[in-house]
Amino acid sequence: MTELSAAHDAAVTDRVRLAGSAYSSDRDLAARQSLYQWQTPRYDLPGIVAEQLGGVRGRGRVVDVGCGNGKFIQRLRQDRPDLDLLGLDIAPGILASVSAPVAVADVTRLPLATGSIDAALALHMLYHVPDIPQAVKELSRVVSHDGLVIASTNSERDKAELGDLWQRAAGDVLGTGRGPARISLSARFTLEKAPSFLREEFGRLETIGLPGIVTVHDPEPVIAHMASYRAWADQHDVPFDATIERARTILVDHIAQHGAFEVTCLGGILVCRR
Repeated sequence: MTELSAAHDAAVTDRVRLAGSAYSSDRDLAARQSLYQWQTPRYDLPGIVAEQLGGVRGRGRVVDVGCGNGKFIQRLRQDRPDLDLLGLDIAPGILASVSAPVAVADVTRLPLATGSIDAALALHMLYHVPDIPQAVKELSRVVSHDGLVIASTNSERDKAELGDLWQRAAGDVLGTGRGPARISLSARFTLEKAPSFLREEFGRLETIGLPGIVTVHDPEPVIAHMASYRAWADQHDVPFDATIERARTILVDHIAQHGAFEVTCLGGILVCRR
């Protein structure tokens, strides 16, 4: 492992940073989520998850591990009132607006009995876990033998245009032509890497790809998304605010010339069964 990748992994998985800054509230997570309202095609992610839980009946027990601001829990409580839902997260602050029952918990040490859950959700969160194999083992441990785990993440090719924009803006600020790459939250558990982790515990794995194009005619949704990485500003080796403002100027010029700015998105959902 290179020094750069070690520093990256430490920053992305640092619990103090995650609970105390990145997810101390839902402000930054909501900014990243909101970008997708300009995506074509539009995907109803909570609806897709609800559909995958169709086989969980009665008072089925579902835990959303790393539930964040409760976007999926809220929808499931609306669409599937028959389910017994529990939200878990390591960040107490972000749980403040999530309807109970919720609890602070670590995915590598889940406070749940073996085989006590019908389905576990791990949506856009496993890349934040220092020990991903242990987390997958815990998810496998707590679900029943015929239960399922639903994970999600992004491809290594996701939002490449934002990476290019950041490096261009950072290069302008530093006067180097092209600056250092921005931090990638999902790099440790991308759509390409995820199956190798999940197949250690689950024999059946279905991947649902969710490709799309975000098209904006105003720079602010993109700027809000880029600024939502402020918790990792010290990892970028460039003045963060100055780079954000330079990116805004580049976007304004690009949109004035081309009418829009496009971002290629590629995420996916992985449905895991034994």
